[in-house]
Amino acid sequence: MPYKRKDSPVWWVSFTDPNGKRTRRSTGTTDRKEAEALEAKWKLQSYRSKQWQEKPTRSFEELMVCYLKATGGQKRSGVTDRYRARALRRYFQGRIMHEVTPADIRAYVSARRSEGVTNSTINRDLALLSSAIGYANAEWDWRLPNPVKGRRLPESEGRVRWITIDEAHRLIAAASKARKTQFLADFIVVALYTGCRKEELLGLECKRVDLKHRLVHLEGRHTKAGKRRSIPLAGEARAALLRRFRFRAEHCPDSPWVFARKDGTRGHDLRDSFSAACREAGIEDFTIHDLRHTCAAWLVSAGAPLAEIRDLLGHSTILMTERYAHLSPDNLRTTVARFDESRFGHVGEDRKQAKAKGKS
Repeated sequence: MPYKRKDSPVWWVSFTDPNGKRTRRSTGTTDRKEAEALEAKWKLQSYRSKQWQEKPTRSFEELMVCYLKATGGQKRSGVTDRYRARALRRYFQGRIMHEVTPADIRAYVSARRSEGVTNSTINRDLALLSSAIGYANAEWDWRLPNPVKGRRLPESEGRVRWITIDEAHRLIAAASKARKTQFLADFIVVALYTGCRKEELLGLECKRVDLKHRLVHLEGRHTKAGKRRSIPLAGEARAALLRRFRFRAEHCPDSPWVFARKDGTRGHDLRDSFSAACREAGIEDFTIHDLRHTCAAWLVSAGAPLAEIRDLLGHSTILMTERYAHLSPDNLRTTVARFDESRFGHVGEDRKQAKAKGKS
């Protein structure tokens, strides 16, 4: 019979399969009758699988609903996963997962490309499907084939859009006039001088800001890579955070958030306000995430080592940071100039001298 656990609002079931193995599973529902129906279904599937070697049929919908319910509270990408699941559903709706073949994956790729979708987006969609299959096999022993494996599409180097210091000043001045999002100007300043992602800043709590030692602390649960990091604060970023602390002390002293509204609630969607500020500043094709690109571009142009920029931005590998390497040609000129300062810079001269001696 279904039962409740203290740490879960949904019904769970526990039964012994024909092999004598105890199975405990979440039904993913708070409806007891629905939970009882699922328990009966799973018991029947288990029996038929044992007695008739029949594989239980699993639909695409069953796979994605179960996976998203099981992982929704564990992944920071939960909202994005649901969005990608909708894109997958348009093609795989009603399909039995044991019958999905590599040809179906290729057809999905073709269909998405015809819609003008990039390879990187298609890869993310298919990665979700592959993750769901892997999770179901590992956690629930569904034994589904994975036709996605080995079908990653080549991707471009990725977008690198950044603005100059003068453009940044115009953007901040325009953002300071925003009525709906009064913290927008300070948000932009902190993003430019820390390279933090939007959600890392909007979810930043005051207790994780150390103004005395000029540090912002991010735990693994706050970062995309799942790794903690501490970010030093430049003077401009520290000044912006001080303004937010004063605002909080005046309007919402009990709010835990750095970028809080007057009522103490956390800031969320900045897209409209940010786009309006960009239009007023005369800046085109620029997104909130491009503030992060701008931070990296400024640091590379100033001669900062790529490894240090990687650590500041929290990139999982140096490959992500290498996208900005082309912005430091002066550093490369300095590197190449070392040839002229050493004996390796005289190969051509040595050859001329050798030819002259041969003629004499």
